[in-house]
Amino acid sequence: MIKADLHVHTWHSVDSNMSYDQLINSCQQNGVNCVAVADHGTTKGARDLSKIAPFKVIVCEEVLTPYGEIMGMFLQEDIPNKISVEETISLIRQQNGLICIPHPYDWIRPSAFRNRSKLESVAELADIIEVFNARSMFPGIENKSRDLATRHHKVMSCGSDAHSPQEIGYATVEMTDFNTKEDFLLALSNGKLNCRKSSPLIHLISTTARLRKQAE
Repeated sequence: MIKADLHVHTWHSVDSNMSYDQLINSCQQNGVNCVAVADHGTTKGARDLSKIAPFKVIVCEEVLTPYGEIMGMFLQEDIPNKISVEETISLIRQQNGLICIPHPYDWIRPSAFRNRSKLESVAELADIIEVFNARSMFPGIENKSRDLATRHHKVMSCGSDAHSPQEIGYATVEMTDFNTKEDFLLALSNGKLNCRKSSPLIHLISTTARLRKQAE
């Protein structure tokens, strides 16, 4: 069995300063032996980490479309931000990747899908719905996300959305090991989601990181 945190960031995201060493050390301290690294607008952090981490790293990217973010999983190269939803999905499929909708219904985030009809249409094309995000603060989001996944018959996932080492492992999936994306989907569909919320104060860390990078 593996313990997977299926949504984490590195310093390659504009709102994170987490180094590779910090991420690796935090995973080891928290018993996490699989991570999906989904930096904003790039796969570089995931690709770099996959070469040095002593555990599984799924190469992902959160791609910002005009309607909201789509997470591509099992990617080989970057997908540009600010292209259409349809083109984003096409480029993920061209890389034989999986499509995940991160933090649906968390409308306080500018990056979440705000158009309900567009969210429904993307959910129909997705493989995975993130039904729990440790950084999502408002009640009821998880129930809505689970309902979205159930109605569209999609696999459910969760993740810490960690932007700092102390967040790693707040939301994990206990699942069987896998070697291919097909194995991953099957293992995830039968996995056990272990979910707890991060402190709301954790958002100050990512806000500070963003402001520092903007000032550089």
